[in-house]
Amino acid sequence: MKLSTDKIKKIKDTFKNDIRSNNNEYIDTFIQNDDLTISIYKSGKVVFQGKDALFYASDFIETKIVRQCGSDEVGTGDYFGPVVVCASIVEVEDYPYLQELGVTDSKKTDDKKIREIAPLLMQKFKYSLLILDNSKYNEVHESNNMNAIKAKLHNQAYINLLHKGYSLPKAAYVDQFCSPYLYFEYLNNEKEIYRNIIFETKAEEKYPAVALSSVIARYAFLVKMDEMNKKYNFNFHLGAGDEVNRDITLFISKYGRDKLKEVAKIHFSNTDKLA
Repeated sequence: MKLSTDKIKKIKDTFKNDIRSNNNEYIDTFIQNDDLTISIYKSGKVVFQGKDALFYASDFIETKIVRQCGSDEVGTGDYFGPVVVCASIVEVEDYPYLQELGVTDSKKTDDKKIREIAPLLMQKFKYSLLILDNSKYNEVHESNNMNAIKAKLHNQAYINLLHKGYSLPKAAYVDQFCSPYLYFEYLNNEKEIYRNIIFETKAEEKYPAVALSSVIARYAFLVKMDEMNKKYNFNFHLGAGDEVNRDITLFISKYGRDKLKEVAKIHFSNTDKLA
């Protein structure tokens, strides 16, 4: 793991009686006892080894190392493009791999890196991916607000994991976008409801499964945007700012207002201002 200076100091203080000499020029501190070996590299990288390595390592990172699942969504703030939700499962033994690839919240990861690591993650991890394209989104939005749509997609992602035959951990973590009461109110008419949900703000910073889901969802969103750009021979901008407003005017001049529903979330105020 790559740890902060404070965390490294805490490790040295905790295991001060187990510090051993070492001849590796890249290692700052070498710790060893009957159960554990810890190599603290000058780069800040820390390697725990031994049969209880994960147990000891969990004391020095923000998130306890436990089997978990989590979900996140992408595209809800973008005028153009779909809404994408992903739910995924992270096993205890997967933590080092996620750290190695630098998996964190997709909003803090540039799109180039997401395009590089997401295919690797999708090969390795169990996940469920839902993509609501613009035409369907606009249809559904006539009777569901954005939070209701997100709640139903998150719920379906977990149901899909169960239908795939995966056993889910005791709790699923969702980056909170509404109150738990409203979340389940939105699901009142759903045939199946997954209820073992823990709602937390900034969950993508606390739970690797949420961060993993955010990266996969972002990748799927980017792929869909690539497809839209190619299909319409157009460079759709993300977000909902001035560049998007100029895109709307240009798109309508090329394809007509009726085509907007195929590429945009037409309930955004951008539509009323310019279309």
